[in-house]
Amino acid sequence: MTADINNQGMDPNPRKMWEPSNLEAKEMEKFRVFVNNKHSLSLANYNDLWQWSVDEIEDFWTAVWEYTNVVASIPHTGPVVDGSAHGPMDAFPTWFCNARLNFAENALWCKDPNKTAIIATGELQDQPTRISYAELYTHVRQCAKAMRKAGVVKGDRVAGYIANCPEAIIAMLAASSIGAIWSSTSPDFGTVGVLDRFSQIKPKLLFSINAVVYNGRPHDHTQKLRQVLNDLDMVEKVILIPFVPSLPCDATSVDKGTTWSEFLSTSGETYTSSSSSPSLNGASLGADSAQPAPAPAQELIEFEPLPFNHPLYILFSSGTTGKPKCIVHSAGGMLLQHKKEHILHGNLSSSDILFQYTTTGWMMWNWLVSGLTFGATIVLFDGSPFRPGPSALWDLVESEKVTAFGTSAKYIQAVQDAGYYPNKHHSLKNLHSLYSTGSPLKPESFDFVYDQIKSNLLLGSITGGTDICSLFASHNAALPVYRGEIQCRALGMKIEAWSAPNSPVYGASGDLVCSRLFPCMPVYFWDDLGHKKYKSAYFDNYPGVWYHGDFVWINPNTGGIVMLGRSDGTLNPNGVRFGSAEIYNIVDTYPEVEDSLCVGQTLKDGTDERVVLFLKVANPDETAPLDQDLVARIKAHIRNQLSPRHVPAFVLRTNDIPYTINGKKVEIAVKKIISGQTIVPSGTLVNPESLELYYNIPVLKQ
Repeated sequence: MTADINNQGMDPNPRKMWEPSNLEAKEMEKFRVFVNNKHSLSLANYNDLWQWSVDEIEDFWTAVWEYTNVVASIPHTGPVVDGSAHGPMDAFPTWFCNARLNFAENALWCKDPNKTAIIATGELQDQPTRISYAELYTHVRQCAKAMRKAGVVKGDRVAGYIANCPEAIIAMLAASSIGAIWSSTSPDFGTVGVLDRFSQIKPKLLFSINAVVYNGRPHDHTQKLRQVLNDLDMVEKVILIPFVPSLPCDATSVDKGTTWSEFLSTSGETYTSSSSSPSLNGASLGADSAQPAPAPAQELIEFEPLPFNHPLYILFSSGTTGKPKCIVHSAGGMLLQHKKEHILHGNLSSSDILFQYTTTGWMMWNWLVSGLTFGATIVLFDGSPFRPGPSALWDLVESEKVTAFGTSAKYIQAVQDAGYYPNKHHSLKNLHSLYSTGSPLKPESFDFVYDQIKSNLLLGSITGGTDICSLFASHNAALPVYRGEIQCRALGMKIEAWSAPNSPVYGASGDLVCSRLFPCMPVYFWDDLGHKKYKSAYFDNYPGVWYHGDFVWINPNTGGIVMLGRSDGTLNPNGVRFGSAEIYNIVDTYPEVEDSLCVGQTLKDGTDERVVLFLKVANPDETAPLDQDLVARIKAHIRNQLSPRHVPAFVLRTNDIPYTINGKKVEIAVKKIISGQTIVPSGTLVNPESLELYYNIPVLKQ
């Protein structure tokens, strides 16, 4: 039995940073009224609505289906869940058993076909590419026809080693229209990271690019692509996109290669040259040769009518401590969950312009694509967010009149550290929502956003993960924002903080679990006989209940959620559990500290652990000893702000801290290393060489 330090460093009465106006016009409020009328209820507020959503699972998800206008070739009738809606979560139920739908059909359905669907830009691009819903429909139709000609059928895998460009979305929608399964990694993945993923799922087609642009310079991508293809002999065709016009796009240099336009030409549709057609960086969307002419209005895409649970995406776990798990997500689960999050929680509509800074290797790309399912305009950006300077993304937000901008907590911190104040340089009058994810958003970052970005906007700190490709705790346009907190538990997601013996702890920190079924649970892991890996990943800790691996505190006063770190990285000295985020929130206030990493070291007998805090200090002399006055001040601050039991046993200097491509600190690998294990660096690490710094530290051998 372990003890929790309840409420240490937690503020049960945080400052209110923002409050919504015109509440009755919010989609969340309209939905509450819709539910009350439909079911003769008197749900008075969000808490009532949330409780109903997790108690009456079938009624709730049916209401979401109806309210958000899911397009289905065979409408939903009969039971929502095949089996008990309140049964064990590891029973792998089938949802909306009688319905048939297609994700691509939902994404391409728009009342105004002339409306802009995609705005795409990046480094070195003078003017953004703009693609209407009608043009997007045409491109997807041609790509789907070409895929069928290439032998792609329902259940095949189609992959992208690809930039965040329109072709990625076109290929993904074309694949899903057929019932093929899309999976992607970004060009910044190394060859080992790509092979660790794609070798498991064996794609039939691979879409890639000739080159990338980062930090203002083009870089050839085909060399890495050829290295990957050497070990992916199951790939039958490689489609090379001329993403960077200043570098060659020679498909003959790639085994089984063809260009984007050559591939589309196999669709059988007529092509004519068109200098005014959309082109990314002057080369994308087939600018290597010809462009598609408008097809007859009556020519429709052949959308396969698919079960709700039919696979749409394969996403991958980080693989920081082993081979990545291949997580299969359903078309219906993604469609319904993302509509709920964007429309109800985000209050978004077809009038919105949604920009999420992401790569194709992060689940936020999939989340962004779902903006098409309710007719919004989505914005793609590929490249460095600080090129040519910290204004880069804010220039885009302003010029394109972005209404909802999603980024990472690390990016917000980097803007603050750069001393760049967006409200001093930009008109952000159209921006009503700013989303932060990837890691916990520090309380001080809430201050920065409202002081230096915009005082009147929804700051949505959100959390979920690749495992569900969506959110557990969410933003909410109908609720206040409190400093340092995620606003609420998302509708339909019965998340709680649990501790031994398998029960919720109220007002105390614990493991984040979800104790009710939800439709965006993975349908399975790829090549996982008997669901062994799946069950081990989520159900070993609390049988029959989803264990997500985060350590959290739910504020009983506000209903907000505070993320305290990963449960598997939870610090546990002398049986006292607390999260690394509690330490970071203190250490990050010291200007002398550039970055930090706090992990537990398991002692040799395995019965206890001690806390080790690594500091990367702002000192160019990497051999200089750590300032012991700084160490003493930090320890005293932790002792006074938290408790004596939070104080690290060792505070040590490090010259680098490992991060994943998505900007997450790699705590678990370092914990294993300093506890005596040897690990193989994951292909998702930005700086895998940094792990070498944590082996054989003399003081930690004591």
